Amino acid sequence: MTSPVTAQSGQNIFVGVAWPYANGPRHIGHVAGFGVPSDVFARYQRMAGNNVLMVSGTDEHGTPLLVQADKEGVSVKELADRYNRQIVHDLAGLGLSYDLFTRTTTRNHYAVVQELFKGLYDNGYMVKETTKGAISPSTGRTLPDRYIEGTCPICGASDARGDQCDTCGNQLDPADLIDPVSKINGETPEFVETEHFMLDLPALHDALKAWLETREDWRPNVLRFSLNLLEDMRPRAMTRDIDWGIPIPVEGWQDNPSKKLYVWFDAVVGYLSASIEWAQRSGNPDAWKDFWQDPATQSFYFMGKDNITFHSQIWPAELLAYSGKGDRGGSGHELGELNLPTEVVSSEFLTMSGSKFSSSKGVVIYVKDFLAQFGPDSLRYFIAVAGPENNDTDFTWDEFVRRINNELANGWGNLVNRTVSMAHKNFGQVPVPAQLSESDDRILKLAERTFVTAGEHLSRAKFKNAITQIMHVVGEANAYIAEQEPWKLAKEDSQRERLATVLWTALQVVSDCNAMLTPFLPHIAQQVHETLGRSGVWAAAPRVEEVTDDEDYDLVGVGLPEKNQSYPVIVGDYSAEQARWGRINIAPGTPLEKPQPLVAKLDPELGETGPEWAPVN
Repeated sequence: MTSPVTAQSGQNIFVGVAWPYANGPRHIGHVAGFGVPSDVFARYQRMAGNNVLMVSGTDEHGTPLLVQADKEGVSVKELADRYNRQIVHDLAGLGLSYDLFTRTTTRNHYAVVQELFKGLYDNGYMVKETTKGAISPSTGRTLPDRYIEGTCPICGASDARGDQCDTCGNQLDPADLIDPVSKINGETPEFVETEHFMLDLPALHDALKAWLETREDWRPNVLRFSLNLLEDMRPRAMTRDIDWGIPIPVEGWQDNPSKKLYVWFDAVVGYLSASIEWAQRSGNPDAWKDFWQDPATQSFYFMGKDNITFHSQIWPAELLAYSGKGDRGGSGHELGELNLPTEVVSSEFLTMSGSKFSSSKGVVIYVKDFLAQFGPDSLRYFIAVAGPENNDTDFTWDEFVRRINNELANGWGNLVNRTVSMAHKNFGQVPVPAQLSESDDRILKLAERTFVTAGEHLSRAKFKNAITQIMHVVGEANAYIAEQEPWKLAKEDSQRERLATVLWTALQVVSDCNAMLTPFLPHIAQQVHETLGRSGVWAAAPRVEEVTDDEDYDLVGVGLPEKNQSYPVIVGDYSAEQARWGRINIAPGTPLEKPQPLVAKLDPELGETGPEWAPVN
């Protein structure tokens, strides 16, 4: 049986978030897949009393950065530095509560990646093989598998990539494609013989199968896709003919400037290297072991559906091989036996007018532009309630305006504003309730029950179900106020006790809903916390810090990162926040101020035109 997904109080929860490429700014399609869902999950787990480690960073190796650097006429290091910094500020601005968001061009990351590779090599799972590599005839540069497209030789799909076909899910080699072309310039690639280290996936087939067959609680699309991968497992190249990447730590290879580790070998190791860097920076260098070596820890990985294969096949295979758990056997190594994923939480695609978001094709809404005009929580809300959790979802400005105005402004914002306004106007503080009526008791019990049901959904990464239930309580609370008509009660001195009871009940439900909405709307939740007369940090925000890469590591090869370089990271002090998953009683006598508007309504015309920077075509 799979490990129970619902975590016990005080449990260690690891949240690994997909690493965005540092070859350009991030658009809302990216954060819909990896960013917001992972943060909602992490914030809920912290509120539930669990110990969370949430890590990620920018992925800065591979051909995509080389191609973009050529386009911009800058060095690849300069490009990576610039976009790393922009992505850090975008994700922090969205409120993503990373314990550490770092990058893959650190000396620590190089050291951990080389250690993993050496472990696999020593255990016999890295095998040299002569293969055919794709070369651009015009530049002489190696073309990575994902930059070659053609017709799938298995199912006939016309848009198969050189590494896999998304239509049938089969793993491919670029030379297998029918009529292959380069995505960079449309030319037909040349295939030449080259020697690489291959990850012996067939030798890990049985171990992977035994593990995957225990993953019963995964999203059906993810589990189905992952099990299908087992049907055609072949050795897969984990090195590349490229001059930008991590040196291969093997004699005769490490000093070759044109041979580096495959970007997808090193990127997934980032989850582990970021955890180790977090531990070092926390002052307890062994703290990472609680999340990687304790078998009771639950590990959740968040990404878009195009990255499933690397998280349900390649990364688990690396972890199994490092511990000698495949057919070739082997021994343990320096980092010990490492936990396999508890769940791979993959989202579908957020599309725009039916097309996948793509910066290169001009189908794009950048996070930076969105935050500047609409703030973070409107985007977080839209992704949670209408995002691509289980199906591809089309983003339209019309749907965005409708959701924000009808649900967030008229529903939640209106409930908070009118409840606190009436309590402030009539009492100046949280009133003292009298005997509760059946209707009071009903709405209070609904809110209390929803902590349980919504919490169960959140613990299983079912975000739409959770927020739908929470917003149902918001709707019922608005209906309760309409039914009780406190504005009429306020006109009669004889009804003052009843008015106090209704407003106290409404304030308690507002407090309950605010707690439940905190993982989704942390910035608004902090405002509501203060509106209810409370002080201190309710929902902690991440912060950007500048750090220095100054540790000593035993690295080998050429083209290593220089020591003492500085770079920005996202961190946060989330243990100090007050947010907890459960009812916090409203205290009578708490002073209340007249509230400020919580959610600004959007001009309906925006739904028809879009903003200037992303107009509706």
